[in-house]
Amino acid sequence: MTIDFATQTVLLTGASSGIGRSFARALAERGAGLVLVARRADRLESLAAELRDRHGTTVHTIPTDLSVPSAGADLLAATAQRGIRVTSLINNAGFGSFGAFAEADPDRLAREIAVDVSAPVQLTAAFLPQIVGAGSGFVINVASMAAYAPSPRMAVYGAAKAFVLHFTEALWVELRGVGVVAFALSPGATSTEFNQVVGTEDATAGARKRTPEAVVATALAHLARRDPGPSVIDGRANRMGAVAGRLFSRRASVSLMYRITDPSRRERESGRGRGRRRGNGERARVGG
Repeated sequence: MTIDFATQTVLLTGASSGIGRSFARALAERGAGLVLVARRADRLESLAAELRDRHGTTVHTIPTDLSVPSAGADLLAATAQRGIRVTSLINNAGFGSFGAFAEADPDRLAREIAVDVSAPVQLTAAFLPQIVGAGSGFVINVASMAAYAPSPRMAVYGAAKAFVLHFTEALWVELRGVGVVAFALSPGATSTEFNQVVGTEDATAGARKRTPEAVVATALAHLARRDPGPSVIDGRANRMGAVAGRLFSRRASVSLMYRITDPSRRERESGRGRGRRRGNGERARVGG
């Protein structure tokens, strides 16, 4: 699919940091106009100023709390008031929680579901008529590797991202033939503020992290394909993991994930690593 980014006005949520900020920079570099959405107005304005100065592109900022039930309608009204015609959409905003579900804060879980599940649906429903009317845009919904297996200790987050994956893949086939492509982007562990918001590094189970720029490059390369598929996974190791996961039974899969996300496992492995380093040092001294 060939996208003329210079004709696009892309509404991007979660634009103030991480993958969202990298999307904004990559799209502005390609000449796209942007509508940046996030809660932190100061960060949005700083990024918008950077993109205008560097690329001369049109950038609007609309600070929004996506956990509000009327977020989709509010953003549609705000863009209409400013005379903005959205031609593409990237639902990137999201956050997670880590810990036993029985000990979770119900209010935080409600916000998590609102941002991770309800907001992408609301925004897609609100803006899709404009996007289809433009006839040459795209909808990218950011899912996660957590969508591909149950996620003990992150039960709601994993389920939310599975919803995003299935919703987007269904949308992909519904939109075929109308000039609009939809697909889900599934990153694995990425160097963003995700763990900081969750409150622990255990949320990514010690996995090696990819950069936000690499994730965005994967998405834009997929978008540039002649016939983009309904979903794309960032990173070769993550793609292999998703394929391997299909070989396990449901019982085995969730049991494996329970062990992987066990904080004590990381502590034990860290201890063994320190032990090996001490041992190597001792042997080196003896050998010297």
